[in-house]
Amino acid sequence: MLYEINEKAIKLENQGKKIIKLNLGDPDLETPREIIEAAYEAMKKGKTKYSSAYGEKNLREKIAEYHGVSADNVVITPGSKWGVFATMYLLLKNGGNVVIPTPYWTAYELTAKTLGAETRLVRTELASKWKIDFEAFERAINGQTRMIILNNPNNPTSKVMDTEDMDRVVQIANEKKITVLSDEVYADISFVKTKSILDYDGSHVMVRGFSKMFTMTGWRIGYVIANRELIDKIGKLNQITITNVPVFIQEAALTALGMHDKLTSEIKKVYQRRAKLASKILSKAKLEFTEPEAPFYVFPRRRGLDSERFALDLLDESVAIAPGTSFGDYREHFRIALTVPDDELNVALNKICEAATK
Repeated sequence: MLYEINEKAIKLENQGKKIIKLNLGDPDLETPREIIEAAYEAMKKGKTKYSSAYGEKNLREKIAEYHGVSADNVVITPGSKWGVFATMYLLLKNGGNVVIPTPYWTAYELTAKTLGAETRLVRTELASKWKIDFEAFERAINGQTRMIILNNPNNPTSKVMDTEDMDRVVQIANEKKITVLSDEVYADISFVKTKSILDYDGSHVMVRGFSKMFTMTGWRIGYVIANRELIDKIGKLNQITITNVPVFIQEAALTALGMHDKLTSEIKKVYQRRAKLASKILSKAKLEFTEPEAPFYVFPRRRGLDSERFALDLLDESVAIAPGTSFGDYREHFRIALTVPDDELNVALNKICEAATK
């Protein structure tokens, strides 16, 4: 349904209709000029050839320094999505199951299905502020469980996982010798402190990307940090598939990392302002939600709502959102992406509230 909404929005735009698109997590902010210039300079210097499937040494070393690991534990990927896919492919290709708390980014489940692996979903609720029910969590795990996937901060709720919940997930995973794949693509621009899987012992995997924290969505560059054995396998998988991330893009990413604190601080300010605006307007309409603790989303609920019908009807009001069913069994919820300029966001939020209170 997520993709159906997007295709319909594009169709309406092609017909000349202005659509305020709150359905995708694609930041409206421009890629900083310094990053663009770094890529351009690298291309002019001839950095357009084949290169290492593991990534450029200088970029891997810079990432390793930032996270306090060895460069041998880092591999560069074409976006964090490929990092997630490659990890799931290598650990689940021979079967087994993966346990995922919901609401969740559905690409995890779609990838598992593609690999013939079973997905075991553990539902969390707005009423408990999205805390994991550990009785249900442990029931979902069995002898065939090979992976637990966490998305922290979470898409679609923008909730940061409690340290206590994170500690317990890792404790269970370590006891049962299960790999945790932690998708932390929003962590660097979180409004509150976020605990990383790298803070724990165990052979776990962290995936991050440059798309969100540096507004580089179309550049397609991310990275995986894991034990050397898995990094080597991902590097070899890169060799027979994508070959390598273009070197000029890696040079741009290196420049971005050099400006990390400045750029992420600026991005956070924008999205904190938008989150406050959204919270204020949505609260007046008596919609239920947890206030965002990270960009870019709000995941409101209205009791009795059919969010798929609601999303389709909103397109007639020139606003695109994502129905809650795109993220699990959450028909009464819908996701709003705060990825348009403030004036458009204000208009769209008021239209949403008007439609939701009819």
